[in-house]
Amino acid sequence: MKNKTVLKRSIALLLAVIMLFGLTACGGKDEEETTAPETTAQVTTTEPAVDTKKVNKLTGLSTLSEKAYGKRPVAIMINNVRAALPQYGISEADLMFEVIVEGGITRMMAVFGDYTKVPNVCSIRSCRYYFPILAHGLDAVYICFGSNKTFGTPTLKKLGIDYFDGAANYITDLFGRDANRLKSYSKEHTAYVKGENIPKVLESKKIRTDYTEGKNVPIFNFREEGKAVAAGDTACDKVRLNFSPSYYSTFTYDAEKKVYLKQHNGSVHKDSVSGEQLNYTNVFVLETKVTPHTDNYLMKVELKGGNGYYISMGKSQKITWSKASEADTIQVFDSTGAPLQVNPGQSYIGIIAPDSTKITAKPAETTAAAK
Repeated sequence: MKNKTVLKRSIALLLAVIMLFGLTACGGKDEEETTAPETTAQVTTTEPAVDTKKVNKLTGLSTLSEKAYGKRPVAIMINNVRAALPQYGISEADLMFEVIVEGGITRMMAVFGDYTKVPNVCSIRSCRYYFPILAHGLDAVYICFGSNKTFGTPTLKKLGIDYFDGAANYITDLFGRDANRLKSYSKEHTAYVKGENIPKVLESKKIRTDYTEGKNVPIFNFREEGKAVAAGDTACDKVRLNFSPSYYSTFTYDAEKKVYLKQHNGSVHKDSVSGEQLNYTNVFVLETKVTPHTDNYLMKVELKGGNGYYISMGKSQKITWSKASEADTIQVFDSTGAPLQVNPGQSYIGIIAPDSTKITAKPAETTAAAK
């Protein structure tokens, strides 16, 4: 009887051990099946975060050098008359403005997002009052060679903008005369900026280099790098901006490079040092009221807003734009009024009178034959 009792207890104990082992094994198996897929999913969906410090606020591209993180851009006035061509250093500008000035000619302003990488830039010329207003909206340091005393200099002083005028204060570390150009150009077309010296000049003159609060943001609503799309539904193989009867800029789409190549009055617009034709991922046409000042010498260009076009990747769309104040940057909007999505890359902004722009596309048969 005693042996039977012992046997029963042994069997019961054995069954309990087996049940406990089975439950433990099942628990281990369930845990393995549920955690393994989660680990796999975490590995496959994790993407490296974009280092926003590296993003150039003018292009949306991660190209800034470490020394330029959070630093202000530099805007340089460019002489654009025929007698001053070709210029140099301008093909490296991240943002290029072109606006009419007196006599029907245009002047440009090249803006560089990385103040440590500005090349030597020639030829530079004098200020017209609307250019520092554009630079002020970007929180840029402004560089020119001379300034109109009626409106230019008063605007610079009113804005309290950080600027260098080579004609008023010739800093030898910053400005120079191109010795080779002096042999064949008029002197007014030979002044240049010593780009590599800009950081030390700003430091020595105690000029603020950090962006002011709220300005260290991209100037456009840029798409992600590598995800550019056509600007709209209207084909645009060529666009011509007629600033005046004697001065116009043309952009022709290069489908292979996915950029618009610039021509100046019908001729290739090149950088004489890089040898590169000016080209842009984005072309903006901003229409506004342009009239002569009362003295019929200088021009008056309104910078409040208006209509225009955004052109990129072989297509265009109509847009609107605004500049809330002299201290604000330009804002661009699509046809619905939403902030415009812009492809990352270099941009050209032409500010021009309404009905002065012609957009054309290749004839259908030409396009078909090319394919």
